[in-house]
Amino acid sequence: MKLPARFRGLPVSAGTAAGVLAIAVDPDGDTAADTASAAATPEEVAAAFAAVAAERSALAGRLRAAGRGGEADIIEIGALIAADPSLSGPAVASVRDGADAATAVRETTERHAAAMARLDNPALAERAGDIRQIADAVLRRIAAGGGARTGPGGTHGGPGGGWPGTAAGEFILVRREVSPTDLIELAEAGLVGAVSVAGGGSSHAAIVARGLGLPMIVGASPEVLTLPPGQAAVLDAEAGELVVGGPPVPGAPRATAARAAAGGDPPPAGPVRTVDGREITVLCNVASAIETRRGLAAGAAGVGLLRTEIPYTQAADWPTRAQQRAQLGPILALLANRTATVRLLDFSGDKIPPFLPAGTGAGLAALLGHPSALADQLRAVLEAGREARLAILIPMVSSLEEVGRVRDVLAETAAGLGLAPPPLGIMVELQSTAAGAAAFAPAVDFFSIGTNDLTGDVLGLGRRDQAAGPALAAHPRVLALVKGVVEAGQAAGITVSVCGDAAADPRVLPLLVGAGVATVSVPAARVATIRSWIPRLTAARCAELTRRALQASSAAEVWDLVPAL
Repeated sequence: MKLPARFRGLPVSAGTAAGVLAIAVDPDGDTAADTASAAATPEEVAAAFAAVAAERSALAGRLRAAGRGGEADIIEIGALIAADPSLSGPAVASVRDGADAATAVRETTERHAAAMARLDNPALAERAGDIRQIADAVLRRIAAGGGARTGPGGTHGGPGGGWPGTAAGEFILVRREVSPTDLIELAEAGLVGAVSVAGGGSSHAAIVARGLGLPMIVGASPEVLTLPPGQAAVLDAEAGELVVGGPPVPGAPRATAARAAAGGDPPPAGPVRTVDGREITVLCNVASAIETRRGLAAGAAGVGLLRTEIPYTQAADWPTRAQQRAQLGPILALLANRTATVRLLDFSGDKIPPFLPAGTGAGLAALLGHPSALADQLRAVLEAGREARLAILIPMVSSLEEVGRVRDVLAETAAGLGLAPPPLGIMVELQSTAAGAAAFAPAVDFFSIGTNDLTGDVLGLGRRDQAAGPALAAHPRVLALVKGVVEAGQAAGITVSVCGDAAADPRVLPLLVGAGVATVSVPAARVATIRSWIPRLTAARCAELTRRALQASSAAEVWDLVPAL
């Protein structure tokens, strides 16, 4: 391939970064790692599985020690997969019977992955991918020259690891489908950006990338996977372009997400005012302590959406109360005397774990259908968040009966701890719920509008759809629902916030202000930017802009109406 080369993609997390390419070749054919590891002995294969398990376990330990318990839980699932004798044992036995190591590892893991994929639930495809990623890591470990070798980032081939062409330093991850686990695991190992062939703007990998401030594009040509690893590259996620092998770009950032997080005392976190004095409160969306620290350091007044399910999307069973308390503790400890809106486990869409196979129900129905999961989570939240200004958020609500069931369990759990129950609100992310907001308002303490799912529901787009993205919340049909929810909240005297990523989009934020939204919760890495935009807005002009937008016929037509921020 002639260099320099340019690859276009859909920007899903803004920014520019420079680094070397780290190519993750997924198991859809022969790879250099397969060839290099084919002659490994049974003992070397067993040692490689053990090394991958040890590396992930060690990384989880470092994350937990750094107060990133939620991310540690995710990585520990990978360690359990690699350490599972039902996965490693057949592979080792196959090598003893004469098979080459690459074939043995691939075939064994593929049987396990295919069994999961056959559950006929599209969201479980990512779980099958997790098993395949273990095969990649094992074969890279063997190819790198020894199953027992360990080091930071070793499972993915970052510093000290097994991806050809990478060395200690900043790198850009290139993968057929980048997962949230990839980003969390590599955030402190030199990762500065990501390129994915698959995925969409509303995928949870994209959401995590925005929270960490990592530039990312999706929808790149599969040809990007054939690039020589180790090549210098610049990822411009503003323009949606990866440039490989060209001259260095002056001033391109080279800081990792972890190092980019600001330290020290946070700036003042009070409401920001528009030109004409309207107060707007800016909160942040998080799933980890690192995002929380970053959001607070940028001036967030607290957390408007704490995603509790992210650490358990690969789990083999419902998380226990102790596990959830350990996950939430480091995050809520940062939020003493601050807003901490904790969303209940939301196993839906692209976040359905293996223990919820097709046909058993997912999302809120699964949580309410379990005999103890809701009470366990509420108790863990109340115990871990005694010093925070807690609020509980119910996802994917479709009926008042669901709200009543949660409120009853919350009251009972709080009483058992000698506490007053915290405010209870609902996510407004279904079209039917938004349309019926006036009926829900008397039964709840606040609304939080999830624009990602609401937009998808209105326009018929899934999270992995590359046509999806935060800016589509400007569509007149979506905007009309948002305005209706705000008006229903005002009439009932309850607060209304927007916690979807649309609040961080310059083509949507003025429209939300114009619709009467007074609280926004945005990706942690975007807090400072949003706080800088609001003082440029005039609430009265935004209201007129929203009125005109509601008369438009498409999102693109609305975008043309919105002046640049």
